[in-house]
Amino acid sequence: MFGAGNGNRKWRRAVVGAVVLSTLAACGGSDGDGGGKGGKPSAAASAAGPKALTEAELTALSFTEGEKIGPYEASDLGAPRSEDYTADPAVCQPLVSLAKGVTDLDPAAEVHREVDVADEMNGTSVSVQLRSYANGRAAAVMKALAAAGTRCAGGFTEDRALAQAKYLKVEPVKAPAFAADADEAQAYRFTIRDVGDGKLKLYEYLTLVRSGSVTLSFRADIISTKDIGGVPEEVMRAQWEKFRANQKGTPESGE
Repeated sequence: MFGAGNGNRKWRRAVVGAVVLSTLAACGGSDGDGGGKGGKPSAAASAAGPKALTEAELTALSFTEGEKIGPYEASDLGAPRSEDYTADPAVCQPLVSLAKGVTDLDPAAEVHREVDVADEMNGTSVSVQLRSYANGRAAAVMKALAAAGTRCAGGFTEDRALAQAKYLKVEPVKAPAFAADADEAQAYRFTIRDVGDGKLKLYEYLTLVRSGSVTLSFRADIISTKDIGGVPEEVMRAQWEKFRANQKGTPESGE
């Protein structure tokens, strides 16, 4: 798997940005459920929403290198190459990646972690990203994701520069229970045709949770045709609890 080249990335960013912004305008600012609970009114929905956190502040709220979560272990491997993947049609981009540079809804800061079972080559792997947004853009990201979940339900193509992956189906699934304490959350199940063997189907899961100006993203997959049934609840809950416990004193908490 390889990221897109710089020229292609800049061109797609312009296209994706235009599509996302036009989609938000068409939605009239309404909240989509996208498989999670609908967004409740909050200051983050306005241009004067909660202040964006810095990378250092996000780092203090995220998993640390070597942190244990049950059988899982967190590591800091930097941004995975899949963060540069793009979607066709562009409205589906939020389902693929929300990294800086792939849409016009750029985060002010982001932190990447990988969580898996050490030395288990074919086990479940979870990419965890904490992203902070300025000017109410975290809420706009959730709206764009909800629009993508609806409009791309029948499938789309993921461009990996040297390969293309075909998403056959996008289905909303139940958001985690702890998301009741968040501003909003969405969760999806993806059915993807294997790039190497077009006869095989793979399954991935994405959950996105928003708290004020911050989104917590969890994407889980496995190198097999097994359906893992969702992002491991213990991983999501552990990250959420650490986020909330260490939030005090940051601009996000207002304290």
